[in-house]
Amino acid sequence: MTAPAPADTAARLTGLVRALRGHGLRIGPAETVDAAAVLDVLGFADREQMRAGLAAALLRSDGQRAVFDATFDLFFPLGVGTPEAVRAEPPPVPDDPEPPRFGRPDPLRDALRERLAAALAADDRAAQARLAGEVVEAFGRYGAGSTPGSDGWSAQQALGRLSPETLLARILAALRERHGTADPSDRDLSDRVLADEIRRRIRDFRALVSGEARRRVAELRGPERIAERAVAPTADRIDFLYAGRDQLAELRRTVHPLARKLATRLAARRRRAARGQIDLRRTLRRSLTTGGVPLRPAYRLRRPARPELVLLCDVSGSVAGFADFTMLLVQAMREQFSKVRVFAFVNRTAEVTDLLRHGDDPARLAARILAEAKVMGYHGNSDYGSALGDFAEHHLDAVGPRTCVLVLGDARNNHRDPNPDALRRIAARARRVFWLNPEQPALWPTGDSAALTYAGVVEMHPCRNAHRLGELITRLLPV
Repeated sequence: MTAPAPADTAARLTGLVRALRGHGLRIGPAETVDAAAVLDVLGFADREQMRAGLAAALLRSDGQRAVFDATFDLFFPLGVGTPEAVRAEPPPVPDDPEPPRFGRPDPLRDALRERLAAALAADDRAAQARLAGEVVEAFGRYGAGSTPGSDGWSAQQALGRLSPETLLARILAALRERHGTADPSDRDLSDRVLADEIRRRIRDFRALVSGEARRRVAELRGPERIAERAVAPTADRIDFLYAGRDQLAELRRTVHPLARKLATRLAARRRRAARGQIDLRRTLRRSLTTGGVPLRPAYRLRRPARPELVLLCDVSGSVAGFADFTMLLVQAMREQFSKVRVFAFVNRTAEVTDLLRHGDDPARLAARILAEAKVMGYHGNSDYGSALGDFAEHHLDAVGPRTCVLVLGDARNNHRDPNPDALRRIAARARRVFWLNPEQPALWPTGDSAALTYAGVVEMHPCRNAHRLGELITRLLPV
């Protein structure tokens, strides 16, 4: 990697720090100075060594590394423009620039697929990196020659033309022929292991293509803009409503570390609250011995008891991921409360505390609740009014003067009766009631949402990701 000018180095480093801060990473001036010292010591001769040094200076946890790597590649790219290998031997351009119709041969695509299959079978990382540049060059360009500012490079378009996932059977057959299997009875196990390894290599190749497309777009639009819009956030910043299966799995892996952090914060709040408020009369009486100066304040000592917690969770549709994560988090923090009870609903309410306590597969929690708990009546659509009424009628004994109730859901009621009176009955009996809504407030008055109706009864807070959920739990829950 060619060393940039000192002024350019400073601009790149500060741009990298600003982009990382935009993704929620806490990086202060001290860490930025340390990163500058790392660049001064390591130089630019070994790019991967420089990457590792900057990561050590700027990051605080392993979960931030994926965001750092993608952002680092934008501000300290391996090269600029078309990769040298592609310039030296550009892929042939077909006579017909339009994608071929179904059934028509595509010589360029077929040739790239053949080379990719060989590179994946051999696990040749250098060849895969060269192919990523060629694939983006051949299939990733859009808007060329049209309105200025509307052109760019698309990894999705390039990968859609190449379809690397469809090479799995071909690569598996090549590896099976190359390595063979000593015992035919082990063939099934060997094939499953090889198939998982091939899928991993294909995912890595897709990441190479995505990185190459991001790099080229960053040259057109600027790295700051692309870092803001095209770099995936850390796990705790993933929007619950739009998280995919892999992202939800990554979120579940953060449950226990986040639970330990939140438990520490709640314990600190509990210690501070144990001192109570200042007793003004006793403080003034004590101050008589010091000439009226209140050197020794007196407090109204209190003996806080750990509160009880009740979760009332919508487990239908896209909200299930939000409820799933929150139930697992609260269950991991159960030692911070004297009692935790969890209720789930779609249009009927059922207690699922035992399912959380004895469940062994967090990934199947929502499916297990839907299968084993009576959370649906004669239809499968959300009905908050019916579910709240069911809870107020059959489970209100779970709520008492020491209970904090958390309602989790988007309040989309399919235009049915929201039944706010049932929520009022719950709020009148509980110590506090908070509603956590995974939708942004701008969407609360739209469509079939009854959010504003419920917000008039209890406190409703937007909670779109795990970071926000942690903030609300430590700030709102009583100690």
